[in-house]
Amino acid sequence: MRARLNWKGELMLALAPTITILLVLALVENFSRQRLLFASLASSAFLIYLDPQHGTNSVRTLVLSQSVAALLGFAAFSLLGAGYGAAALSIVGIIVLMIVCDAVHPPAVSTALSFAFRASDENNLLLFALALGCVVLLVVLQRASVWLLARLMHSHDSQGRPSSNSP
Repeated sequence: MRARLNWKGELMLALAPTITILLVLALVENFSRQRLLFASLASSAFLIYLDPQHGTNSVRTLVLSQSVAALLGFAAFSLLGAGYGAAALSIVGIIVLMIVCDAVHPPAVSTALSFAFRASDENNLLLFALALGCVVLLVVLQRASVWLLARLMHSHDSQGRPSSNSP
C-alpha cells in the first residue's frame, strides 16, 4: 500500500489521470461513437492513480494486456459476429494470455468484451491504440508526480517549512 497524502496531495495526484482520461474521451468523441470501447481505460487510469508502483499498473503490463485484449475482442467479433460467443471467446482468451504472459491488468477483460460486442462497423483498433498511448502517458505523468511530491515532502517539514536538509 502506498502512503496516503493529505487531501491536497491526493487531489494533485488525481488531477493528472482525470485530465488525461478527459482528453482521451474528447479524442474518441471526435473520431468514433463507440465510447464504451474505451471505458476500460478509465479503470486503468484509476488503478494507476491508486497504486502506481504495483506490477499490475506497469507500462509493460498495461500495454500488453490492453493491446492483446483489443485484438482478441476484434478477432472474436470478426470470427463470430457480435454476441455471447465472441464475448466468451475473448474473455477466456485474454484471461489465459494475461496469466501466461504474466501481464495481468483486470480492465483488459472489459476491453476484450467491448470489442467483442461492437455495435457498428467502425474499425477502432487504431484509435484504441492511440487512446492507450495517452494512458501510457498517464503512467509517466503519475510516476513523475509521485516522485515530485515525495521530493517536495522530503524537503519540507510537517509545518510546511523547509527542512534543515533542503538547500
